[in-house]
Amino acid sequence: MSGELARREIGEVVGRLTTGEIDKGERRRLLTRLTALLAGGARAAGARAAVTGGWLADVIADIAPSISVRDLPTLVEQHDGLAGAALADELVRRASLATAAVGAAGGALTAAAFAAPPSLIVAPLKMAAETVAVVAIELKLVAELHVVHGRAPLAPASQVAAAYLQSWASRTPVAESGAGLATVVGAVAKVQLRRRVSRRLISNLSTMVPFLAGAVAGAEVNRRETRGLGEAMLKRLRKG
Repeated sequence: MSGELARREIGEVVGRLTTGEIDKGERRRLLTRLTALLAGGARAAGARAAVTGGWLADVIADIAPSISVRDLPTLVEQHDGLAGAALADELVRRASLATAAVGAAGGALTAAAFAAPPSLIVAPLKMAAETVAVVAIELKLVAELHVVHGRAPLAPASQVAAAYLQSWASRTPVAESGAGLATVVGAVAKVQLRRRVSRRLISNLSTMVPFLAGAVAGAEVNRRETRGLGEAMLKRLRKG
């Protein structure tokens, strides 16, 4: 598969994982497929690529423009008429549940790797796939919280995606990130992005615990991290 086709499929798989409307079996299937797709890029980037935040940050920056962000009427309709603060709080709650579900699925898949020693070498890639999926869900959350608060940038998709990436990395709204609306993530912001992805990757190490303890730990770590991000973002957005 060519690099462009692989990137496109990674975007499609990640997009499906961010919908939150999938069952446990489908989530595991998608994470398994994402792991396989990332393996090709990891081989091209080098043996250590699968466990470096820099490489994953580049993958995430690549797929960010393809993450679907709902407009306000759609959000209100899909959340039983909720609006304002109630809608924002519900988005944080659902995103936390979605990343917890990814953590549980990722932990279960890693447990299977521990149970089958020949496949243990793919465990870091499974962790990388989980991290990409979780960051994508959080990026969608950041973007939709901006939508709810009337702060969504009006610009081409590539510029908006770059702004939301920097917002996610800095845990501050777009207007406060100091990033403007660059077409690509700037050098300083890229360092910040890579550091944040690295920290997120390290936090997901809990899923490397053998047996199903990893699934429990992964779910709780992701739920807590996503809720913390959402609450931090809301605090800034509500200040205006």
